Amino acid sequence: MIQTHGANKRGHDYLVGDLHGQYALLQTMLSRVGFDQDKDRLFCVGDLVDRGPDSLACLSLAFEPWFFGVRGNHEMLAYQALTEGGEHWRLWMMNGGDWASRYDITDIRQCLEKALENLPYAREIEASGSRIGIVHAEPPRDWTSIERAETSDKHDLVWGRSRIKRQDQTRVLGIDAVVVGHSIVEQPTRLGNVLYIDTGAFHTQTLTLIEADEVIAWLE
Repeated sequence: MIQTHGANKRGHDYLVGDLHGQYALLQTMLSRVGFDQDKDRLFCVGDLVDRGPDSLACLSLAFEPWFFGVRGNHEMLAYQALTEGGEHWRLWMMNGGDWASRYDITDIRQCLEKALENLPYAREIEASGSRIGIVHAEPPRDWTSIERAETSDKHDLVWGRSRIKRQDQTRVLGIDAVVVGHSIVEQPTRLGNVLYIDTGAFHTQTLTLIEADEVIAWLE
């Protein structure tokens, strides 16, 4: 369900919004900040695949030792399509999954299954003495409940939008800050102690990359 990460004492930690196949754009952003793969870590809020030109390259980031993502609804949609077919396949194709047709479908399914082993539902990192949680879509009211999450809770973690729809400023308990994607915003947007960083890179070409220390400063 969740993986925790201590403070990075050797380099910097960065968080990035939904990639959606924008591999070249990500590389440009990492180059701008001088990202060092030997010292720095990159945390992604999910949706590595679909809609963009390089979904397979983005999915393959899950195997890099410096990359730490969480699973998004597009990873789960792809998984259902590739393992169950039928209506799930149709929905995936309607939502940007057509990139898979350029490859052997069995290879894509196997790659995704292995990638999901490295994409938990949530991550938690330490930065500047504070704790930052990461999920794709919507955190629970109490962060500590993630460990015992039921099926319905897992759905909210990758699909939920009720908080942003209500513009709910209630703080998530048990954590200093939570960073999420899924819901497209024009610019990083704060609701309580939750920071939304999906700026719609697949159609805006604006990919939000923010240092972990900046998240804490932003929420303060």
